[in-house]
Amino acid sequence: MSNNSITPFGDLGKPANTLIEKISDAVGGVFKPFQIIRVAHAEVEADRIRAVGQIQITDLERRAMRRLFEEEAKRQSNIESITEKALPLLEEKSAPENMEDDWITNFFDKSRIVSDADMQQLWSRVLAGEANTPGSFSKRTVNLLADLDKSDAQLFTNLCGFGWMIGTLTPLVTDISTVHEFELYNRCGITFDALTHLDTLGLTRLVAVGNFTRMRMPKTYTVYYFGRSVELTFPMDSQNTLSVGQVLLTNAGLQLAPFCGAKPVEGFFEFVCEKWEKESLIPKTSASPFGSQAAI
Repeated sequence: MSNNSITPFGDLGKPANTLIEKISDAVGGVFKPFQIIRVAHAEVEADRIRAVGQIQITDLERRAMRRLFEEEAKRQSNIESITEKALPLLEEKSAPENMEDDWITNFFDKSRIVSDADMQQLWSRVLAGEANTPGSFSKRTVNLLADLDKSDAQLFTNLCGFGWMIGTLTPLVTDISTVHEFELYNRCGITFDALTHLDTLGLTRLVAVGNFTRMRMPKTYTVYYFGRSVELTFPMDSQNTLSVGQVLLTNAGLQLAPFCGAKPVEGFFEFVCEKWEKESLIPKTSASPFGSQAAI
């Protein structure tokens, strides 16, 4: 390891220390006390000013240097803030020593300009997720994340609130052309335009005609909505199909979804279960335990 692991974070556990040392090795000592760097910059500027007889430094050049120092200080602050937020999310079994240097370099190249606190929290969850399980996030996913505005990230989080675990996380939207007519989706900003936007960003895949289906389903299959389970029963012993709507998450979407902070949408569990009741995938009862909602 390098000697660049001096940090402003105090005493830390082994996974956190290992992550900080790994980051320092990969991106060149970003955790040296910034005061040392600031003083060095000041001394360099003073030396250049003293050499004015040899090299003329204009006011414009001096302002440019000051701007550069201020920008780098802000980026340094962003790097440290994202890392600090990631440390409490590390697990005992995390393996930051196995993270690829190229991945770390790319991660901080993209995240160092992120100053919004909520977006920093998302980046920190990605950093911790990669440290906990190296290989969880591709560089392509990190690059996609860098292109997201805060409103994009919130919209994706809202969509994931409709996600059921059906093999993989699957946001259930049956008809994208009429989704705006349903209050459950509407209040979360899930409209046709919103879904098209997420598709353009590379977080989702849409199909305009028909539905995506899960193939070769067994006689019974358990699906989950934020920990609540439902057992589906199909008509045949095997080779059943299940329609899962017109929206799927891409690989990047699947990688980011567990870390976006999505929460269950009130009433959506009942909303979907009533639909499955009507399709005879779960038993109908004389008094439905799922309440009364309009079918999707």
